[in-house]
Amino acid sequence: MKASVHPVVFDFAFEAGTSRGILKQKTSWFIKLEGNGIIGWGECSPIEGLSPEPFAIINEKIKTVIDEWVKCPEAILSEDSRWVDELSMWPSLRFALETAYLDFVNGGRRLIFNTPFFNGQQAIPINGLVWMNTLEHMQAQLEAKLKQGFKCIKLKIGHHNFQEEFKLLQHLRSRFSKDELTIRVDANGAYTEGNVFYVLENLASIGVHSIEQPIKAGQLNLLSKLCKESPLPIALDEELIKPFTADEKSNLLSLLKPHYIVLKPSLHGGIMGCREWIAHAEQQNISWWMTSYLETSIGLNSIAQFVSTFPNLSYQGLGTGSLYTRTIGSPLAVKQGALIYNIDKIWEAPV
Repeated sequence: MKASVHPVVFDFAFEAGTSRGILKQKTSWFIKLEGNGIIGWGECSPIEGLSPEPFAIINEKIKTVIDEWVKCPEAILSEDSRWVDELSMWPSLRFALETAYLDFVNGGRRLIFNTPFFNGQQAIPINGLVWMNTLEHMQAQLEAKLKQGFKCIKLKIGHHNFQEEFKLLQHLRSRFSKDELTIRVDANGAYTEGNVFYVLENLASIGVHSIEQPIKAGQLNLLSKLCKESPLPIALDEELIKPFTADEKSNLLSLLKPHYIVLKPSLHGGIMGCREWIAHAEQQNISWWMTSYLETSIGLNSIAQFVSTFPNLSYQGLGTGSLYTRTIGSPLAVKQGALIYNIDKIWEAPV
């Protein structure tokens, strides 16, 4: 058995705008585990400036880690393994190693978890994501998502004047009731103590489902107040990024008491880390959903299969890997606002 790493730079097919700026390129490091004619793939997909990974040493770190990991790859799934500490600052690498190993032991078929989803018998409801752009382009994205049959729309907000964004949302709600269309927004920490309650009150007035990370991470006192007093449900995302022990996860959720948490395996500790977050959240009656993290179809497939192991799924944030000018062919597709696995399609290799 041997392992190798293959970095690939992907160009966005459009200007992917967030409140932090516009993304034009992103690198994925594909981990390849092979032996006896079987190949397993995992995708390491950090985002510079948001992920905890120290990008200055990422190439050297990945090579060093896989050289050691390949000696006992199954250890990556052990809670008692030293890998828990070793990869505490490298969640996307952990996820890549976990999924490369699971793909390998399941025969190199991009099978991570054998669920009805993988067998083409289950569809996962997902939200249609509207990226920040000009207001006109955001409106065009909205219309495209509605035409494609999405019943849940998520908009990234916080880049334009709020009143202009609010008009767009008001118009959308005037066309579709809460029963007909779920509207979520993601602020990526765009608002401050001075304006956040104004934003929350306005969004609540038109029946927005929830807002992700309304203020920048780390303001625990203010965030605790928001979660307690907001007229609009709060979902935490960036607040969960830094490495947390099991007790720290439980204590953070107890302190803040959010309505939802939003998990990304590439950002929140891989499969094991997300399972831990989910366990603590459910113990405290906090709901959750999972989203992709700008992965290609390799990483997205792993997330979707992981999500499909849980019952009673709400709308998940799983894009189709069509963000980039170059796509990796896969059985993944969107049909009427849900992610499906088309068993008649075949996988392309990422490199």
